This record gives sequence, C-alpha cells and structure tokens, in this order.
Amino acid sequence: MFGVVFPDHTFPLDATAFAQVAPNSWLLDLSTLALAAAPRSAVVFLLPAAAAALPPGKAVAVYFQAAANRPFAFLGALGPTRPSASFPLPEAGDEPEPAVGPAKLGVAVEDAAALPPPPDEQRAERVALRVGENLFNFMQSFCGADGGKLVVPTDILDRWFRKFQERAKKDPMYLKSFDF
Repeated sequence: MFGVVFPDHTFPLDATAFAQVAPNSWLLDLSTLALAAAPRSAVVFLLPAAAAALPPGKAVAVYFQAAANRPFAFLGALGPTRPSASFPLPEAGDEPEPAVGPAKLGVAVEDAAALPPPPDEQRAERVALRVGENLFNFMQSFCGADGGKLVVPTDILDRWFRKFQERAKKDPMYLKSFDF
C-alpha cells in the first residue's frame, strides 16, 4: 500500500518493514534499520493501486516520533492528489529530559477532514501573519484618519519594503523572528 525511503540511508522500504499496530495503523522502528546516522528526512509514497483504492474522504497520515519519550509529530498526509511527499524529520531536541528509545515513523489511514494542516502550511500562515502585522504597524505610523479610514502615502509599500530589506541585510536573524 505504501513505502518509505530515507534519502542517503536506505533503499525503498515497503509496508512489510512496518509493524501493523491497529487495523489502519503501522509503525516503523528506525532502530531495526541499523542506520549509520539518524535520517533528516523521509520520502513516503503510496503505491498507485493503493492511491486509487483509498476511500473517499480518507488520507494516509504520516507521523514521526523522535524518541520513545517524545510525542508523535504530524508531518503531513498523502492521498490520490498527493501520492508522495518528502518530510523533514524533527530531532529529539534540546529538552531537559534526554531522549530515550528509538525513533519511529507512523502511518495511518484517517479521515482527511480531521487532520491538522501540515507544519509547513502552519509555518507559512504564521510568517504571513507576522509580516502583515509588521506592514500594518509601519503604515499606521504614517497615516492620517479620514472618517474611520486609514490614509497613507501612495509609496508606503515601497518604503516599507526597502526598510524591511535593509533590516534583513543588517540582521540575518530578523527574518527568523517572523516565525514562532
């Protein structure tokens, strides 16, 4: 039904490499692969017959657990319109409690409508919101009021963008501050 490749680490692994833990859920314990280093990404794909046979409204959700004492993180979902994807794998992190146990990749057939948006989409929305807030605050400092409407100079977007670029050049961490 599905497979996975850890770029620079493995050849394609099919569903038989996974342990079925529920009727529609499978887990791959990465310690069983004897990898030289922890993979930084995984390419998960649906086989053509499986993509076509996926019931309407269902998706194949992909999860990753960096260590046994860490929660599973939702990476994204696959379906007929997106039969494969490359997912960056989160690391165990610098949490106070050391990582214990092997990393695991989980795959489950779930209701597509119940799945959260992929982390990349969430990040893009957060960044767009922060950039929009920055622009709005900049515009407010130049505006006047006209019956409840903001009146700004016609070149305000050009001025804001120049200031934005200058600040990003001076401080490489500035753009990272827009992600939270």
